[in-house]
Amino acid sequence: MTTASASFGDPLIELSGVTKTYGRGQAAFQALRGVNFVIGEEDFVAVMGPSGSGKSTVMNILGCLDTPTSGAYLFRGVRVERLLRKERALLRRHYLGFVFQGFNLLARTSAQENVELPLLYRGESSSARHEAARAALSAVGLSGWETHTQAELSGGQQQRVAIARAIVTRPALLLADEPTGNLDTQCGREIMELLSVLNREKGITILMVTHEAEMAEYATRVIRFVDGRVESDVRNRERR
Repeated sequence: MTTASASFGDPLIELSGVTKTYGRGQAAFQALRGVNFVIGEEDFVAVMGPSGSGKSTVMNILGCLDTPTSGAYLFRGVRVERLLRKERALLRRHYLGFVFQGFNLLARTSAQENVELPLLYRGESSSARHEAARAALSAVGLSGWETHTQAELSGGQQQRVAIARAIVTRPALLLADEPTGNLDTQCGREIMELLSVLNREKGITILMVTHEAEMAEYATRVIRFVDGRVESDVRNRERR
C-alpha cells in the first residue's frame, strides 16, 4: 500500500483497524477488513474503488449512519463508535454536511427553504435561518434564485442548492457521495470547481466518493479501496 504524506492540518478523522461485517455465520459478509487512515483539517480526499470495495460503508461510518464492527473511529479525538445513538446524531447535525448524487431536495419547496432545513432542525430563529441560507446560496453562485423550486432549476443548480444546504451549518466535514453522478461533464466540472473553492477558501474538509477519475483529480488526495481494504493512499497534486 502506498501511503500519503502528512495531512494538511491537525487530524480531523482517524480510522484505526476498522472492520464491518454484515450478517452472521455462512451468510456473513466482511465489507471492511482493517481500514486505517487519517484525514486532516482542510484535506480534500477522493475515495475510489470498484463496486463492493467498501467505499459506501466507510462513508456511512464517517457520517455516523453506521458503526464499525471493530476498530476505532476518532473525530477530533473523540471515539465516535463509543457514542450513544443520540450523541452520534448530534455530531452529525452540528459537524457534518452531506451531498448526494440524487440532490434530495424537497420538490415543492423553494431553494432557500431547502437550504434552511438543517437550521430548522437545530432550532435556529427564522431571521437567522433566512440570513444564513441567503449567504450559503450566494457562496454557491445562486444569489437571486432563492424563490425557485426544484422544477425551475437545472441539474447543476439543484446540486448547488444541495451543497448550500450542506454548508449552511458551517460543518467541519463535508461528505459528498457521487456528487457529479447525475450531471453532464461540464456541470460536473463546475460542481467540482465549486467544491475546490469551498475547500480552499472556506477551509471545509471534504471527503468525496466517486467513480470518475476526472473528478477525483480535483481532490488533493486519493484513497483507493479494493475488497474492503485501502489499496493506496496518495497525494494527487500540490495544494493550490
